[in-house]
Amino acid sequence: MIRIATRNSALARAQARLVAEMLGGAQLVEVSSDGEPGDKARFVRGVERALLDGSADLGVHSAKDVPSEMAEGLVIAAVPSREDPADVWIGVGASLDEVPEGARVGTASLRRGAQLLAARPDLKVEEMHGNVDTRLRKLGEGEVDAVVLAAAGLRRLGRDDEASFAIPAEAMTPAAGQGALVLQAHADDEATRDAVAKVSDDVAMRELTAERTVVALLEATCASPIGVHARIAPPLGGGPDGRAHTAGKEAGKEGLVIDAFVGLPDGSEWLRDRIESDADRPQAVGKQLAERLLSAKARDILDRADERSARIGL
Repeated sequence: MIRIATRNSALARAQARLVAEMLGGAQLVEVSSDGEPGDKARFVRGVERALLDGSADLGVHSAKDVPSEMAEGLVIAAVPSREDPADVWIGVGASLDEVPEGARVGTASLRRGAQLLAARPDLKVEEMHGNVDTRLRKLGEGEVDAVVLAAAGLRRLGRDDEASFAIPAEAMTPAAGQGALVLQAHADDEATRDAVAKVSDDVAMRELTAERTVVALLEATCASPIGVHARIAPPLGGGPDGRAHTAGKEAGKEGLVIDAFVGLPDGSEWLRDRIESDADRPQAVGKQLAERLLSAKARDILDRADERSARIGL
């Protein structure tokens, strides 16, 4: 039986159980991220150690937590069908426009904070850490007026009915990999890789490949104020500025559309771009979008975002 390494948070266990069900059964092996450095990649390291030391065969991660460079010897073995990648608002208001002026919003994500402030500079973004249960408890206790969470995490925990509304994609580009799961295995473990290949979804894999390519070429991290969202669909008509940004798109072919956001944490400066191409070349299309963003000084924005975060200890 395949042994699945998972952290002991409610969401991590729910995701591991979901994968175990897909595989027709598996043994869960709990690992700890205690003592790891405080970046989001700490959620991955304990699981990766279990794969490398042989105490587990498979790791299950939220794809948005997996760094562009994984531990040597490990690979992405499968990406199951993707959940809704949207961010959702929980708290006062029925839409972003209807949220009361000056509302306090809890989030630890620079990406979310930057996009919220770009759309609504009056909001008061307050740093809030903790798992889903912790953040919802703090909301219930009145520490903030709202929190922003991933729709996929709420759904996997059976709490999606608590969302007030989904934030439109044009106002909140999701994190690369949001809504997707990564099944990680040792590169030399052909038996496990073959066993999980049956649960991999080709569409989700191509979307994730495109998104991770953009993040890697921008040299961004899991904490950077950057959103990248790819989707395979019929080719669309144009970018966010009304112009079509196409890259080798051929008539009659499945389309790949990638949206990206890069901004300063305070929402004072940001870039948005979109590119469309054929869905069978996700890495190449991701590279083209990254090059467009770099030519528009996205790396400069990210460098300044890193400097500001370092000054305030984030």
